[in-house]
Amino acid sequence: MSTEPELIQSPLSQAITRDDHTLQVDIYRLEDETDWLLEVINEGGTSQVWDERFPTDQAALNEVISAIDEEGIEAFLD
Repeated sequence: MSTEPELIQSPLSQAITRDDHTLQVDIYRLEDETDWLLEVINEGGTSQVWDERFPTDQAALNEVISAIDEEGIEAFLD
């Protein structure tokens, strides 16, 4: 009987608010993997998951902050 690997949530996961809009940034990995996944959920519940995997949770956080800075938070809204 095999068990599902545990999901490890990064302590860097957080809510980011800009221009009166809040995004939930989730950074996580499976316990048996080393690369991190990045998911952004907007106020309407729409989820965007990056195809790219990140070597560190800090690299994932840096990526989403850079995307928000460059594209604006509106790029993540419905």
